[in-house]
Amino acid sequence: MRKLSILLPHSRGTRHGGSGAPWSPGASSLPALDEFRAQVVSAADLGDAPTKRSIERFDGVLYRELDYPTLSDTARRRARSSVLVFNGLMGASAPGDPMPDHRLGLGDRQDPLGRLATWWKPRLTPVLADHLKGADVWDLLPGEHSAAWDPTAVNTNRRITVRFVNVEGATVSHWNKLLKGALVRHLVTNRLVEPEALVRFRHPAGYRLDTAASTLDGPEPYVVFRADF
Repeated sequence: MRKLSILLPHSRGTRHGGSGAPWSPGASSLPALDEFRAQVVSAADLGDAPTKRSIERFDGVLYRELDYPTLSDTARRRARSSVLVFNGLMGASAPGDPMPDHRLGLGDRQDPLGRLATWWKPRLTPVLADHLKGADVWDLLPGEHSAAWDPTAVNTNRRITVRFVNVEGATVSHWNKLLKGALVRHLVTNRLVEPEALVRFRHPAGYRLDTAASTLDGPEPYVVFRADF
């Protein structure tokens, strides 16, 4: 069975505080990133900050719609093994990784490192090239987060991108995060790899797979969900 990976953006909305020990090397997935994480943690003066698991730290619309605590045990295991959250502090984090209380976006600047997406890109890309090799990757990253890696340097089996549009075909911005959260919940609940299987996905707001507008085969499938048409 091929590896499934889902790439998500962090959210500006966070839950503050935490009872976990401060972050230290060896505490997170993708340990090859630890030396770089330590540099950002130091630059942001977060070495003593308490932590929460990353899936508990982020509280934006996407994560509220995913509603991780209410997933089945099987779906939570899938999420922990497949989801990577792109963020300015750690580069990329699994749901169970410790996350200090912060709001550093990848589009932000952090002295003396500069813009974090630019700083992370040459460091994050080779680690992801190893981690995602041969995987089916659902890339749900917006532009700010996409700038933190180079997908052309990563030999995935497929990199699937997604677009939500209204009846007229214009990209939806207001509902985008909500819809992505619902989609991720559907993916980990059903362990979907094939884009074609999303014909069963129905969002309460009325979005469903538009097979005519989508490209569902090849190495870079492009999946379009349209408001009821």
